[in-house]
Amino acid sequence: MIAKLILAHPDASRRLGAFLALLLVTAALYLLGVSPDWIGYVLPGSVDWLTQHPSYGRILSAFLIAMILAANWKALQTLSRFQQIVAVWVELFALLMLFFYSFDLSFAFIAKKIGFLITQGVTTTLYISAISIVIATVIALIGAIAKLSRNGVVYGLATFYTSLFRGLPLLMQIYIIYLGLPQVGYVIGAVPAGILALSLCYGAYMTEIFRAGIESISRGQREGATALGLSPSQTMVLVILPQAMRVIIPPTGNQFIAMLKDSSLVSVVGVWEIMYLARTQGQTEFRHIEMLITASMIYWALSICLEYIQARVEERFGRFNVR
Repeated sequence: MIAKLILAHPDASRRLGAFLALLLVTAALYLLGVSPDWIGYVLPGSVDWLTQHPSYGRILSAFLIAMILAANWKALQTLSRFQQIVAVWVELFALLMLFFYSFDLSFAFIAKKIGFLITQGVTTTLYISAISIVIATVIALIGAIAKLSRNGVVYGLATFYTSLFRGLPLLMQIYIIYLGLPQVGYVIGAVPAGILALSLCYGAYMTEIFRAGIESISRGQREGATALGLSPSQTMVLVILPQAMRVIIPPTGNQFIAMLKDSSLVSVVGVWEIMYLARTQGQTEFRHIEMLITASMIYWALSICLEYIQARVEERFGRFNVR
């Protein structure tokens, strides 16, 4: 019966659905405890009424915000898809900056420290991350081939490695490598310890990604390569891996971005990367939140760069899948 009414009156059904959605958003905002203070800034004459009726003020605030969101949604629908994406990014970024502005930040302090944070911290972070990414990729490829091996010893070594380094927290791995290796007579610096821990940890995760990518290629590809006289190593390099990259690249790109952020953990052993400098520089004038927000924005900017590179690489290998 309801379905027939909806089909018979589609316009009325859409309006009813929009109204119910508006009420739902209003209720959600009210339950989240949205403050009506902003109404007093926009309409100074309403301050007394809002003070005397706080509950009604919250309801009004929630309803007005819901109306603003609905109007914004309606306006966005008039734009093209690309314009919608740009508009959403601009709006959300503006809200994020407004949120940070409410912290009463010292922008003069940020301006004074950001240069050192970039020249020293970003350089060290990129150095550690870049080397770790290369080593982890090599480890992952070797580990994936080992896990596909019929040799029990090789398979056992690969499975033990992936189980161990996926099972231990990265922070614990950094401590064990930095503090444990000297116990057996091998003294390692803070930066090499961080690189080794990141490489081994993410190499273990990426091993499973590479293995799944290689196994996604049908057996017929191997058989065809063998019929053409290619050796197993030539088959892997020339036939299997180029096709498997379409499956491997998206999750591997995510691992690279996660590694970039997890490089902040090496600050616990005194490496002068972004997070370490953000903490130490913020302590000088008790401006911790300024430095943490600045470091967060730097990590985000670096992640966006990696996302762009990942998209271009995916596009490059995706062309081979076009018929």
